[in-house]
Amino acid sequence: MKKLFSFALAFCLVLPTFANEGMWLPLLLNRNYADMQKYGLQLTPEQLYSVNNSSLKDAIVSFGGFCTGEVISSNGLILTNHHCGYGAIQSHSTVEDNILEKGFFAKSYAEEKPNPDLFVRFLVRMEDVTGKVLASLSDTMSETERQRQVSVIGKQIADEATKDTEYDANVRSFYHGNEFYLFVYETYRDVRLVGAPPESVGKFGGDTDNWMWPRHTGDFSMFRVYTSPDGKPAAYAEENIPMKPKHHLPVSLNGVQEGDFTMVWGYPGSTDRYLSSFGVKQAINLYNPTVVEIRDLKLKVMKTYMDKDPATRIAYASKYAQVANYWKYYIGQTEQLKNNNVYAKKLVIEEDFRDWVNREPARKKKYSSALTMLEEAYKANDPYVKGKVYVLEAGLLGSDIALFGYRFNRGVESYKATEAAMKKAVKEAAKEEKESVKGEYEAKLAKIKAGLEASIQEHFKDYNADLDRDMLANTLQLYYNNIPAAQHPEFFEEVEDDFDGDFYRFAAEVFEESEFSNQEDAMEALEDMKLKKVRKDWAVRMGNELIAVYRSGGTTDEAALAVLDAAEDKQEKGYRLFTAGLREMNPDKNYAPDANSTMRMTYGTVGSYYPRDAVFYAHSTTAKGIEEKADPNDFEFNAPDKLLKLIANKNFGQYANAEGELPVCFIHNTDITGGNSGSPVINGKGELIGCAFDGNWEAMSGDIFFEKDLQRTISVDVRYILFIVDKYAGAKNIINELTLVKGGDQDNRKAMDPVKAVEPSVEALNN
Repeated sequence: MKKLFSFALAFCLVLPTFANEGMWLPLLLNRNYADMQKYGLQLTPEQLYSVNNSSLKDAIVSFGGFCTGEVISSNGLILTNHHCGYGAIQSHSTVEDNILEKGFFAKSYAEEKPNPDLFVRFLVRMEDVTGKVLASLSDTMSETERQRQVSVIGKQIADEATKDTEYDANVRSFYHGNEFYLFVYETYRDVRLVGAPPESVGKFGGDTDNWMWPRHTGDFSMFRVYTSPDGKPAAYAEENIPMKPKHHLPVSLNGVQEGDFTMVWGYPGSTDRYLSSFGVKQAINLYNPTVVEIRDLKLKVMKTYMDKDPATRIAYASKYAQVANYWKYYIGQTEQLKNNNVYAKKLVIEEDFRDWVNREPARKKKYSSALTMLEEAYKANDPYVKGKVYVLEAGLLGSDIALFGYRFNRGVESYKATEAAMKKAVKEAAKEEKESVKGEYEAKLAKIKAGLEASIQEHFKDYNADLDRDMLANTLQLYYNNIPAAQHPEFFEEVEDDFDGDFYRFAAEVFEESEFSNQEDAMEALEDMKLKKVRKDWAVRMGNELIAVYRSGGTTDEAALAVLDAAEDKQEKGYRLFTAGLREMNPDKNYAPDANSTMRMTYGTVGSYYPRDAVFYAHSTTAKGIEEKADPNDFEFNAPDKLLKLIANKNFGQYANAEGELPVCFIHNTDITGGNSGSPVINGKGELIGCAFDGNWEAMSGDIFFEKDLQRTISVDVRYILFIVDKYAGAKNIINELTLVKGGDQDNRKAMDPVKAVEPSVEALNN
């Protein structure tokens, strides 16, 4: 055993492993291309990103706007994470047919399950529009004026790019407002659930293993994109057909070895790599612990009710998972910001920046105020950070009733405004046009009312009023107790006067009197459409006041508002100058922009690591670990009997590795963050080898400072995915749909020569 370990370690030391910070825009990959080739890329730049021809970017989708997915068949099959598809899986689950618990794999197109609120978005193209945007700005503008003008010119550019098309577009800011890029998208809204393993596979390890390595989690699910019969994006309809994509990823059965090149493509949500030392201190001391404190309470309230009732457990499963994920994330980020000395590292960068600035008068004139502005901004903002977290986490995102009341009120206001506009328009219209004008407005009114009715149905579909009442009481009581009165919403005074500050009594009255605590009364409010009555409802009053406090930065005090507005202006300008100065200070360094939910590519190598002294983590796990962790008395590790039997019998088929074991997960040092969940892990030939689903605990400070020796992406090995689909679920129809590749001699720069490329017809799959 010692000899094997020594050999593996020596092997790892001589392989070309590296850690490459950066989530790169595909449009600009020429800056990284030579480096990528050096570590194993075999595709041409045109095969990576092309506007006119099929390329890798055409197989990558923004999944629902919150995750990433990849097209893996010529019939529009999408692979993403189980936790990304969790809401859709939960929505199709009942106590009688709990597919969260037992899993689901469609054996034909007819069995695939529609999801009306789900969409996928393909990138059509991106374009550098920095010159156009900056030409409309001036140095005399305040940051508020600057942002307003960026919005105006950005909309003009987007409108021009999508004129006479069905595309969507937006212009996004990069490097804190120093560069701007246009993104044009095509959106598909008929997305159907094809397959998902049971929760005991897709979430094996639960919250205990979340953000941890080693992992043994089959975190994947499958969906399919449908189009109208003519191949265009369309809303769900029975006559729709599976999409024919521009490109789909072939799936490799060859596996991964230490040092192998990997790419991750996707839509990372947010990073803050240019964050100052002042921002790091605020995160450690104020923001992060406040989020954890509130989410800890929310999880306890939900769990109490979920443990008592199976229907509630299903209804709140997705929401609980969302709250729990970033509850643990902020615990880990705070711990690792401290462990990895990120504050001290930021101080070094800032000291180098000051020295560079002070060496030349021109630099001093342009950049000397940058860090001073940031310091002043954070100092002014610090007293209000907890209040702003509370109004969001405990107020708007605590109980569901307040936000639902706010949104319903907005809908009624829109209805009444449209009604008034109709009366005026009809009155002013020529006699022969009155009926036509009236008809147009009545159609608008009907659409608003239908939207409100749909929102009522959606809100109450998975709603437990008792749970929500207790959530309101607990979260608002914590808010009231922990935040100064000057930062409270106005209705807190009434609770203090009428209920002696007892939010449990207050919550009982709200749920007794509000029209929005049950579906029947909400539907009556929809039929009445009485704006004055709606505005007096406690749910609406709470929602409106909480929104007002949130938008004003966590306070309603006029003097404080002025301070916060000035601080926000300083912070925006300070970061814009600081980021520009850093890039100018190091002209030979290829700085990557922060993530902002736009398509990015990151690359690295498969690699083991040492998380701490005398501890070594290998680069991959096998099904042996599932056997070792399995515990029927612990719901987080209660592996299915069928899976354990397959593992015990080593019934792995073609999905075993060279040693005859079943691979489950692997790690690689690519740079990812939230939003990359579900991203494809692609080898140098453009073949799918895994599906990314997590980062590692030791580098959870990585969104703020990339830890080159520790940063790892955790991915489920595609061979384990295929094993679950094939051997566990028996869904050979899905396996037959894929382009499987085995053997390593193909030249993928010219063509991909699969071992098997079965593309069955609709009729074949339905029979």
